Amino acid sequence: MPDDVAAARAAAEEESAFSHPPVDPDAIASYGDHPDQVIDFYAPRGEAVPGDLAPLVVVLHGGAWRAPYDRRHVTPFADFLARRGFAVANVEYRRGAADSGTGAGTGAPVAGRWPDTFDDVAAALDAMPALLREVLPQADPRRTVVTGHSAGGHLALWVSARHVLPADAPWHTGRPAPLRGVVALAPIADFAVADKLDVCGGAARQLLGGGVEFAERQPYADPALLLPTGIATTLVQGRTDVVVPQAVAESYADAAAKAGEVIGLTLLEDVGHFPLIDPAADACAVVAEEIAQLAW
Repeated sequence: MPDDVAAARAAAEEESAFSHPPVDPDAIASYGDHPDQVIDFYAPRGEAVPGDLAPLVVVLHGGAWRAPYDRRHVTPFADFLARRGFAVANVEYRRGAADSGTGAGTGAPVAGRWPDTFDDVAAALDAMPALLREVLPQADPRRTVVTGHSAGGHLALWVSARHVLPADAPWHTGRPAPLRGVVALAPIADFAVADKLDVCGGAARQLLGGGVEFAERQPYADPALLLPTGIATTLVQGRTDVVVPQAVAESYADAAAKAGEVIGLTLLEDVGHFPLIDPAADACAVVAEEIAQLAW
């Protein structure tokens, strides 16, 4: 496909995904004192069976870990899942702010905040059972699936691998998280490959601090180095994705195989980056089905 055609298709897909009005949650709860340490909760409806507890889907939004992209852009996706009968927790977390001159000096948003972004995602998942009892009792925490898109896909893979983090990591846990599984959507799943391909303008390198910090922090942050997890994992990837190319997901799948772990890799023809979270796209229904296969 010619580059100009691919770019036009990607732009149209992004426009469609961002065209839906935000959907307000049924409840909002804080898991910390910072304004970004909040979770939107959506009660199950649609196909939910009255009186039954619903599987919980934890959503981690993308946006290259950068401040301009917050959880609001995936609220239509969260609502889509709720209408499929899931209880949904849409997690906000601290992201990068504008470059003040310590980096490229361009004034552009940098990706992520070390270690705050990781602190927040770990804290949100740790707080989830208590928050559910308080604000969403119809959710079943024993049937939790974590999903995330793009940078959020990275965080979904990372948070499921806390038990295989280096022992000195502040987020290390002594046992695997009680998850039914992970469905990572076009995830930035292998930092070495993402850095080589300059995914999202070098976002992975910015997230870890750049320079020597990139190599030093990679064992604490790169999902491709945190294998095997023993947790059921599926990656969903569009073949025509020009934002996070297919090669990133394939590299993670290869690393998993070398670690003795079989993961699912669903490749969607003629699908780019954003249809995976676009309720108007067929790809979004595929994502919901992948989640359902793990959750129900």
